[in-house]
Amino acid sequence: MNTKKFATAINCIDGRTQIPVIEWLKKEYKVDYVDMITEPGPDKVLSEDRDSFTIQAIRRKVEISLNKHNSKIVAIAGHHDCAGNPVNKETHLKQILSAVGAIKMWNLGVDVVGLWINENWEVHKVE
Repeated sequence: MNTKKFATAINCIDGRTQIPVIEWLKKEYKVDYVDMITEPGPDKVLSEDRDSFTIQAIRRKVEISLNKHNSKIVAIAGHHDCAGNPVNKETHLKQILSAVGAIKMWNLGVDVVGLWINENWEVHKVE
């Protein structure tokens, strides 16, 4: 039986965001590993709810992480200088909160948190 703890992150494909999100989740939630689900501008994709194919693909991957790795937290991240979602910080923050709400509607039975990665690649919880 696997006794290691997992978190799940829905993050941008941008390589600059991967390590900061992993490190933040490991520290804040005391997990050993972070399953990373990447998509360009995932905060936009999930908040706008227009691309059902992509949203279902993300959801399927999240469910694998939860069911196979027993993850208890799902994070959705947006970041500064995003090529897939080139909007200002305020728009990102609104989209992240909206994406958190959309993921909560999936009724996964786990905590869902929004994350913002700033221009210094520092991670902040969005509330």
